[in-house]
Amino acid sequence: MEPKTSGGYTRQDNGKNESILYVGIDLGTSRTSISASNGVRETVSSVVGYPRDVVSRKLLQRDILFGDDALKNRLALDVYRPLEKGVIKHSDSSASSDEVEANMEAARALIQHAVGLARPKPGQLVYGVIGCPAQASIHNKQSIIEAAREVLDSVVICSEPFSVAYGLERLQDCMVIDIGAGTTDLCRMKGSMPDEDDQITLTQAGDFVDNQLFELFKTRCPDASFNVNMVRDVKEQHAFVTEASEPVLVTFPVRGKPKTFDVTAEIRKGCTRIVEPIVEAVDRLISTFDPEFQDRLRKNVILAGGGSRIHGLDRAIEEALAPYGGGRVRSVQEPVYAGANGALKIAYDMPVEAWEQLA
Repeated sequence: MEPKTSGGYTRQDNGKNESILYVGIDLGTSRTSISASNGVRETVSSVVGYPRDVVSRKLLQRDILFGDDALKNRLALDVYRPLEKGVIKHSDSSASSDEVEANMEAARALIQHAVGLARPKPGQLVYGVIGCPAQASIHNKQSIIEAAREVLDSVVICSEPFSVAYGLERLQDCMVIDIGAGTTDLCRMKGSMPDEDDQITLTQAGDFVDNQLFELFKTRCPDASFNVNMVRDVKEQHAFVTEASEPVLVTFPVRGKPKTFDVTAEIRKGCTRIVEPIVEAVDRLISTFDPEFQDRLRKNVILAGGGSRIHGLDRAIEEALAPYGGGRVRSVQEPVYAGANGALKIAYDMPVEAWEQLA
């Protein structure tokens, strides 16, 4: 069986050393995706679970679980979502040392699991580029590097929207909006490495939408029992911001008995709430760009990340940009892997000598 392609970047291209496996990793709050130079691409929910006691360890026959496997067995586990707003949780806060170390250990395990999914050969060096939020602090980035160094032989950190643009070879007169779970990252491309002024990070992203929907559902279904995970599942199946062609019906228990609710209006209302902050951020980046190139930038806006899968979001942002001078918005074809593919291309384009110096 042939491996899944990863944007066409294979070890054999350009005479690269086959003793090195190059990987691009999109380390996300909700999902972690990896693209490797051997053609492998995999994605996993960014969840790590450890058996709670001897009973759960006997039941599960494992010391650690990841992704959907951890979510399915979460009642028997101590569950960690080690990433928050795209960076390692508590890595830039005054949390207790135990909390910080627990999330660092879970992040290390998650990165190791992701690299393992890429199937490196025994003894093969692994060089990786990891995407993180556009405006992550130096301390946040250092924490990611520390977590990755035990897994990767050499590592580079880049901003997630930049990696998307690099993978699409859209390095000039283009703006990328990468909508993840924890953050929405915007980056304008000008033909060189983006500066701090070229990037904006918003907290209105997937988790924000989940919380908005949760509150709206509580009003719509006041007697029902449900949690944010259940709301997120509904969003991932039905999210839209246009007029609905079919009603969105969900079933939640009410005092133990299943009951069906129509949440069509709530889905649209909750998902629409990320449009205004994104449009305002787009306007800030356009209005502060060189005036000679603003129109080009306005006509080349690219949506990426899991949030780009909200049906009609590209059209809704286009319409909302009309009072600001208009714009053209398009979504990437592979939102799950666009960031990882771009990070892999960055890794593959770096000379081996540069990697060795970093190592």
